[in-house]
Amino acid sequence: MEGLKKVALFLYNIYAVLLFVLLMLVVFPLAAIASFFGPVGGANAVYRICRYWGDTWFPLVGIFHKNIYESPHNKNRSYIFVSNHTSFLDAAIIVKTYRQPLRALGKKETGNIPIFGYIYRNAIVTVDRSKAADRFRSVQKLKSVLQKQISILIFPEGTFNETGKPLKPFFDGAFRIAIETQTPIKPVLLLDAYRRMPPGKIFTLSPGRSRAVFLEEIAVQGFTIEDIETLKRKVFTRMEQRLQQYGASWMR
Repeated sequence: MEGLKKVALFLYNIYAVLLFVLLMLVVFPLAAIASFFGPVGGANAVYRICRYWGDTWFPLVGIFHKNIYESPHNKNRSYIFVSNHTSFLDAAIIVKTYRQPLRALGKKETGNIPIFGYIYRNAIVTVDRSKAADRFRSVQKLKSVLQKQISILIFPEGTFNETGKPLKPFFDGAFRIAIETQTPIKPVLLLDAYRRMPPGKIFTLSPGRSRAVFLEEIAVQGFTIEDIETLKRKVFTRMEQRLQQYGASWMR
């Protein structure tokens, strides 16, 4: 029986990957056309196209996503969203979670993937974390995005959390930008990506539920650059407590 389950999971993953690629090929011409309409309108259109892609791929592979709002959420406001990071699936879940204009911060090397990389580069802000100049450039780009009333998304842990704890320590970037631009932070918990697709393994995608929990926004009025650690700790503690209460599956 165990052997049959492994074969079924392998075949399911082949199906999911092929469908992923097929749908990317379908939306690629639309994204390519949209990208010519500039860094604001064009990128917003590319992100909407990616949302249509997600609305098709997720149900067809049996992953059913739900957004949970613990407090009222205004999609017409711009926020700095911060989320936990446990799986490669997080990137795909973005389009099912954030249903408003958004630019996520992502690794520059991912943009080298054929076809997908083109869409990726035109929908997010890329960064090469190994280069100080590129980190500075990405921060300036994120600030300019916020000035256009477009929200941004940063994974403050930087890389996958494989510690067995609710969260890894946060980097300063999201909190520095929040204070410098006086933009509220809204934490969002991705609860099931780890269960659907654990990091470090291939052909382990599984069908089932996917939940994103929008926590109450955290205002930054009155905070200065000297308060980065205080703000970071406040966000970290709130996210950690709620992940524990939801029983995050990666905790050991």
